[in-house]
Amino acid sequence: MENQRNTSSLKAIIVVLAILLIGSLIYMYKMSSDAKVTESTLVDEKTSVMNDLKALKATYDSAIAENTSMSDELIAEREKVVKLMADLERSKGDAASLRKYKNQFIALEREMKKMVAQVEELKKQNELLTVERDSANVKLDESTKYNEVLVGQNEELSKTIEKGSKLSVLNLKTAAYKQRNSGKQIETDKARRADVLKVSFTIAENQIAKAGDKTYYVQVIDSQNNVLGEKQTVTFDDQLLTYSFTSSVQYQNKTVEVSEELHGKNFAKGTYFVNIFDGNELVSKSSFVLK
Repeated sequence: MENQRNTSSLKAIIVVLAILLIGSLIYMYKMSSDAKVTESTLVDEKTSVMNDLKALKATYDSAIAENTSMSDELIAEREKVVKLMADLERSKGDAASLRKYKNQFIALEREMKKMVAQVEELKKQNELLTVERDSANVKLDESTKYNEVLVGQNEELSKTIEKGSKLSVLNLKTAAYKQRNSGKQIETDKARRADVLKVSFTIAENQIAKAGDKTYYVQVIDSQNNVLGEKQTVTFDDQLLTYSFTSSVQYQNKTVEVSEELHGKNFAKGTYFVNIFDGNELVSKSSFVLK
């Protein structure tokens, strides 16, 4: 009887030990399986965080390529992302580290969204400024062209006014006279009888001309190409002018009749030429013949 009880107790102990062993094996298997699952999950999470950081870096690269005034700030933030990627790569990938890197990523992502929004705003402002600048350039070009037209018109107007302001010398006439002792003058076309040449001309009315004293240089040339009279010489712009006499006129924008006399003797026969100069500009000319 005693042996049977001992045998039964031993069997019971063996059964219990067997059950405990099986339970331990099951527990150890479950723990191993859970560890593998956990490790796989951590690896996936690490990869996910790394991919998120790579995408964040790519976003900064794109924003920096816009070459805005925020480029320096964007580069600084991108360097933070690059550093975090390097730290994550070196990490063991445990749960605590991954939580830290996830939190840092979230903070960097938040900052990135703010900065990208600022970049977009800057781009819009730059586009608006570009449009305004282009519009201003168009208006400037139009204004420049308009001013060029005005300058051209003013130059033409100035030339017209200058041309119109010049005095016209009209009705130039020259005749020879014989002057008697009484002072009476008798017109003649005979060279041997002539002792006075009378030169007359008209200065036309001109309301836009400058009023004041005017001096004309009268040149009388005989048939032998001699300048008669005073034979004085004056220089205009390096040009010499020999004249017979001058005629001074007070001009007040009204028509003026001018008459001058050139006294002489032994006038030669032939054709005489009379020229009137305003400065170095020939303004009137005529000729006459003495027989």
